[in-house]
Amino acid sequence: MSKQTDSPIDITIQGRDNGADYEATALRVSRVSIAANLLLTVFKLLAGVIAHSGAMISDAVHSASDVFSTVIVIIGIRISAKASDKDHPYGHERLECVAAIVLATVLAGTGAAIGYTAVHKIAGGSYEQLAVPGLLALIAAVVSIAVKEGMYHYTRHYARKIDSGSLMADAWHHRSDSFSSVGALIGIAGARLGVPILDPAASLVICIFIEKAAYDIFMDAVDKMVDKACDEQVEQALRECALAQDGVQGVDLLHTRVFGNKIYVDIEIRVDGEMKLRDSHGIAERVHNAIEQNFPKVKHIMVHVNPA
Repeated sequence: MSKQTDSPIDITIQGRDNGADYEATALRVSRVSIAANLLLTVFKLLAGVIAHSGAMISDAVHSASDVFSTVIVIIGIRISAKASDKDHPYGHERLECVAAIVLATVLAGTGAAIGYTAVHKIAGGSYEQLAVPGLLALIAAVVSIAVKEGMYHYTRHYARKIDSGSLMADAWHHRSDSFSSVGALIGIAGARLGVPILDPAASLVICIFIEKAAYDIFMDAVDKMVDKACDEQVEQALRECALAQDGVQGVDLLHTRVFGNKIYVDIEIRVDGEMKLRDSHGIAERVHNAIEQNFPKVKHIMVHVNPA
């Protein structure tokens, strides 16, 4: 009977594929987002025109941009959820990161536009020439804040549940629209109270929050595209899981990489060098199965056996 003395064993078994559930959840959330944004855009646009509020009309345009952003999310999710094929044996998860980067760029552009307009108004003094808006614009701002905050928490909940970077980016786009509406509310209320400078001042603060959110989304997507390793806590948990299996005498090497919203693991375990090939293979398979069962985000595992 052959012995396991100098030939390592490599086992690669693909993890459970929950792509269908992932796609269904993400698309359902995105459809709700599009419907809410379309209704909100029409309402704010009408309120801005009727109440003579330029701030509310601008806010309506911001909500319209959210529809475009959510369409990008849907495209990214549909492509990333495609099954592995001959040309893409590791799947398409990274394409969702591309969608998140596009959304971060749109978000940064939106924040920059708000900040530029605010600085221009403060420096030029044009805020003093703003017309006093009607009460309907104030009501529209309050409704917008409530709806967009609700959409932010709703989308963020499911983004965390399915670990979707592009869906999380869309959630922050909802939050940016909420911030924009807060600025509109302060500006409209200030104009009605005779302090119109509150509008551009609030917009400048909002710009900073939006840019910070865009930066965080962008860096998270980039990290997932460049094979960044999992954090130390996750790697330690993987190592302990392997060591807990009967027959494993040590872990010689552990490499992890984040691929989209999935994790790939390469691990070298140490077993008795005099063990039969069949038995050492069984230990490697137990390690594989234990990691797969305890870490749902792990998609591929390579177990390499070294003789002790």
